[in-house]
Amino acid sequence: MERHPMTVGGAQALREELERLKTIERPRVILAIAEARAHGDLKENAEYHAAREQQGFIEGRIADIENKLARSHVIDIRAMPPGDKVIFGVTVEIINVDNEDKRTYQIVGDDEADIQQAKISVGSPLARALIGKSVGDIVAVQTPGGLVEYEINEVRHE
Repeated sequence: MERHPMTVGGAQALREELERLKTIERPRVILAIAEARAHGDLKENAEYHAAREQQGFIEGRIADIENKLARSHVIDIRAMPPGDKVIFGVTVEIINVDNEDKRTYQIVGDDEADIQQAKISVGSPLARALIGKSVGDIVAVQTPGGLVEYEINEVRHE
């Protein structure tokens, strides 16, 4: 079984979603199906079909989360000695060499990536360019707009 890296926060978020699905959402949809069945003819019953569809989604998501957690390799970056090298889980501040634009990203597992929260996948081109480099290093990243160079300004173990 192939293991995938995941941060402590990412694993916790998945466990919380799994708990909510199993203890709140699943019982709610089972009750909705029972109520819809009580209304009679299931062929013409839109509430029944909607509840069954929602049940399928919930059960699929539960299976998906359980699979992700089973295949995950949870890495606690805070348990590692701080350093200036970019590794999985760190938060890294980079500066665009051309326009001095500063950006800060955390390098996370594929399932945790969320650019709105400044979390980039370890498999993304930017993260792949940064991994293994240290503060002060310049990395070149191929973007849709062309080659962009970044200087690694700071690495934090948060």
